[in-house]
Amino acid sequence: MVRVPEHRDREQLRTTFDRVSEQYDAARPTYPAALFDDLVELARIPPGGRILEIGPGTGKATVALAERGFDVLGVELGSRLAGVARRRLAGFPHAEIVVADFEQLEPERAEFDAVVAFTSFHWIAPELRYTKPARLLRPGGALAVAAAEHVLAGGRDDDFWLEVQEDYDAVVPHPDNGPPGPPADAEDWGEQIEASGLYGEVLSRRHLWNVEYTADEYIAVLGTYSPNLALPDEQREELFRRIHARVAARGTVEKTYLGMLNVARKS
Repeated sequence: MVRVPEHRDREQLRTTFDRVSEQYDAARPTYPAALFDDLVELARIPPGGRILEIGPGTGKATVALAERGFDVLGVELGSRLAGVARRRLAGFPHAEIVVADFEQLEPERAEFDAVVAFTSFHWIAPELRYTKPARLLRPGGALAVAAAEHVLAGGRDDDFWLEVQEDYDAVVPHPDNGPPGPPADAEDWGEQIEASGLYGEVLSRRHLWNVEYTADEYIAVLGTYSPNLALPDEQREELFRRIHARVAARGTVEKTYLGMLNVARKS
């Protein structure tokens, strides 16, 4: 079962991204094109189909969906993030970003072909996480949940990710600290979607991809993660200083991401 934030942490952390909206857009990687192709195939979204996206952030996934000709409504909590997303989507008249809390939003027209979430599903309150998408879907519509996780998959820099754990243990010690695991150990949303009883068979696809970072680029990515944003300034700066020095000593570092897609049609 995938781990999700406790209520207190969820309410505190899900708003942190808005203050680094431009950095988020510049630093965060997007999912590979093949994952979007899988989503369209598994969810059986018709040409020009209607999609509601939960928490689009700066619109990285939204653009990929709009480019495929879909009518997309993105529901974003952060006004600055939404502003960046609207700028990115200016050339797509059938893509709209509204600033709202998905948990409270009631669209004028529901009956969506798909409700999708990219690295945002864990921010939705558990009591609404499955029931609300089901209510907004047309009969036979699909819930699609994508998540990304850092994994060790035999990459050239796997040793770095083991070594850098020393910095986390020294600066932000926590029982949950630990290096990335292998792809086989990564947990997705499939089991929980199935357990909700609201959807049919869960179909899953996984994709690995690598991103190379300089020291500055990697620190920029770290500066968009909610646990780091929530740290006291001095602690965050010391952690970033140590990690920056490690990457700079190598020149660049390669990070392997695992994209996990779960798609299930409304029962």
